Amino acid sequence: MSGASRRPQTPGAYVATIQDVAKAAGVSAMTVSNVINNHPNVRSATREKVLEAMARLDYRVNVAARNLRKGRTGTVGLAVPEVNSSYYGQLAAAIIAAAERHDLRVCIEQTGASRENELDALSLSRNRLYDGLILSTVGMGQADVERLKVDYPVVILGERIFGGPVDHVAMPNVDASQAATRHLIERGCRRIAVLRGPVTVEVDVSSLRHTGYRQALRAAGLPEDPDLVQTVQALTLRAGAGRARGMVESGLDFDGVFCVTDTVAMGVLRGLADAGVRVPQQVKVIGFDNIEESEFLVPSLSTIDPDHARMAQRAVDLLARRIEQTDPGGSESMDREEFVSDFSVVVRESTGGPGLRSNPAL
Repeated sequence: MSGASRRPQTPGAYVATIQDVAKAAGVSAMTVSNVINNHPNVRSATREKVLEAMARLDYRVNVAARNLRKGRTGTVGLAVPEVNSSYYGQLAAAIIAAAERHDLRVCIEQTGASRENELDALSLSRNRLYDGLILSTVGMGQADVERLKVDYPVVILGERIFGGPVDHVAMPNVDASQAATRHLIERGCRRIAVLRGPVTVEVDVSSLRHTGYRQALRAAGLPEDPDLVQTVQALTLRAGAGRARGMVESGLDFDGVFCVTDTVAMGVLRGLADAGVRVPQQVKVIGFDNIEESEFLVPSLSTIDPDHARMAQRAVDLLARRIEQTDPGGSESMDREEFVSDFSVVVRESTGGPGLRSNPAL
């Protein structure tokens, strides 16, 4: 139900109420409410009749009043490691767009990839009046599973916690990294370096993507040369550029590079250019994430597209359903879900693919 009231907009004009819509459509106010809330048990003909009456009367749902009755704020939290990176900016934009389809607003917090800040975001969300929280876990790990048992809806993003008490949306890190490395092999590379983050005892993005890289080498019968496993202390542009220059200066023999993020790969392209190495003629490079900038580099960057839009939509859909379950009348039962997104290999100039001008959509 809407909570709308009759109040003058202009002299002689009134805001339509749910009762007005019910009368115009020849149905009950409860039926109108069911249509507004997208209840599945409304016949299509009845739904069309109600929607037509709503349009004719210029009926508007009073979201604030509806949320107030349900004890909601209409706001959800999104806690990410950083807000100034292309990847998390792109992800946040996709989540905001998905949330709008559920009449939800998003409040973004930055955790700095700190376990303590992630735990703070988790524990303080209720105080901040969020209806639910989407939390990207980088600092928290499997040992923190019990901390996820909170009294409000939470969906986690990332690779650090599996099998927890809340819904989880993750990337196909191993399979996608295997596909990225296989693409380099298919393009003729036989000495493929991998640039990954620091080795930790916890499973994380770097370790999973390194696993996919190793699987692709084994499947192709290529040796796993430890000299080709290059670790950077931070997954940054500067670290990628510096490591690429260092690889060339040390005389390391390599003809392909798989970077565990596009950000690192962008740095690698710069570092190779500084060292006088031509891409893709001498070395082919592929990244992971398909951030927007990757398409506009020279050369444009081949990468893995993990389908950010679908990940964001699934995370918000899961959170919205959990929020509905917390309503007094909510009775829907839903098992905790582990969702892994699809992926595709985007072939661009850095591995010998087409450039921007070859894209007919541009």
